[in-house]
Amino acid sequence: MEKEIPLRLSVLGHPQRLLVFRLLMRRYPDRVPAGEIGAALDVKPSTLSSYLSALMQAGLVTQTREGTWLNYQVDMKGMREMLDALFFDCCRGRPELCMPVLSDVIPETPAMTDSKFNVLFICTGNSARSIFAESILHTEGGDRFNVYSAGTKPYSELNPFALEVLRNKGHDTATLRAKNVSEFTTDTAPKFDFVFTVCDGAANEECPAWEGQPISGHWGMPDPVKAEGTDAERSLAFQQAYGTLKNRIRAFAALPFAELDRISLQKAVDDIARDH
Repeated sequence: MEKEIPLRLSVLGHPQRLLVFRLLMRRYPDRVPAGEIGAALDVKPSTLSSYLSALMQAGLVTQTREGTWLNYQVDMKGMREMLDALFFDCCRGRPELCMPVLSDVIPETPAMTDSKFNVLFICTGNSARSIFAESILHTEGGDRFNVYSAGTKPYSELNPFALEVLRNKGHDTATLRAKNVSEFTTDTAPKFDFVFTVCDGAANEECPAWEGQPISGHWGMPDPVKAEGTDAERSLAFQQAYGTLKNRIRAFAALPFAELDRISLQKAVDDIARDH
């Protein structure tokens, strides 16, 4: 470990390699194709290959092959080893020296028994998937959540297929609208406890540094807006997106929030992305 930690710090000391690592962290637990990473960061394939190779050699990123595609994922074991080594080396067996610093960065999770959680769902266009998520949690969560959605590059109008699905499922669509994520970065905006990205495009982007460091989750899924074919085929794509999000949100709403600490809640949110 004496050699690995300096190597990992050196690799992450390169600004562009750090950007690649941060993107993969935002997309965790996804395995992201190299081409998508390059497109998101505007990096040439040959240059990206060298960055990824360095990250893999340092034990920070893993590579898997699916057919002709090479996909990449953060190596959580390697990252945690690096953070643990820094923490224990810094504190010299006296964690109370570092705990005040950590408590400022990672606040205690409030109990669910006496307050609502504020939840934000982010997508690129805020016209379908994030709107689905907002509507579903309003229904599934009852009065336990304040729910919002936004887009990094929102459309001016909601997708008509999405609205049709919501109406058919009994959701009230009268107050729904596409919103820019900037609406939730003002001084008067809610302080969020959970922030979810429900599309890969939004997760690839640098989102605001949310006050209070909310628990974050990436629940990426195919974009029904891009579905082609007949109206029936396109409608089916929206139905499938709605169904996937409903399964995930039901699992989320059923979590025993009052019994879980922040680390356990984060793990549960990540597990939902894998299991549903």
